[in-house]
Amino acid sequence: MQSESALRLVWIYPDLLSTYGDQGNALVLEQRAQRRGIPVQTLHLRSSDPVPEGGDIYLIGGGEDRPQILAAERLRRDGGLQRAIARGATMLAVCAGYQIMGHTFGGEEGQPVAGLGLLDIESGRGAQRSVGELAADVDAALNLPTLTGFENHMGLTRLGSGVRPLSRTRIGIGNGDGTEGCYAGRIVGTYLHGPALARNPALADLLLSWAVGSALAPIDDTWFDRLREERLAAVLPPR
Repeated sequence: MQSESALRLVWIYPDLLSTYGDQGNALVLEQRAQRRGIPVQTLHLRSSDPVPEGGDIYLIGGGEDRPQILAAERLRRDGGLQRAIARGATMLAVCAGYQIMGHTFGGEEGQPVAGLGLLDIESGRGAQRSVGELAADVDAALNLPTLTGFENHMGLTRLGSGVRPLSRTRIGIGNGDGTEGCYAGRIVGTYLHGPALARNPALADLLLSWAVGSALAPIDDTWFDRLREERLAAVLPPR
């Protein structure tokens, strides 16, 4: 039986979209919530299952072209995620999942495929694959440190007026225009793998704070900080 007070995480379609360790984002959120005494329940939602509307944080990862198209089709038909976001749920969407959140994305032959329209973005296929480490300075309004991660995608993403860039790239390609990812309301989209929340614990805590509706007590971040410092030092010159 589920506890009404537990934080409800919904990991969407790991059977279709779960490349480069993106499932680690759910594990990081679980751990950081539990260390603060917040009970957590995580649902690993297969693509044959209906999307529950009562989740607090929804997560979706990256994947190949055909699974991405299938995921978008099923999420559009289901409608549960859209209803959850409409009532104020928090969302982290990575790579292929990020593109699905927009109006359209590029299919297997570059053809436009309809997304969910939860983010005011449009994505297409670039001329070459963007692969490698990425570091980006976050929008000051979010008060987060430099993001670190790696990217592996063919996508180029154009941001509309309804979203703000999540960050501006110092190293890497991101959206393709000098920005990386975007956010609107409680939805964050990014091309960062790593997994993103293991490399960027402050971003994990931001998502948690949105979901619980209050600031979080600090916890010891020694291991996470060491990982961040190692990866950023490998690609950025000292300031």
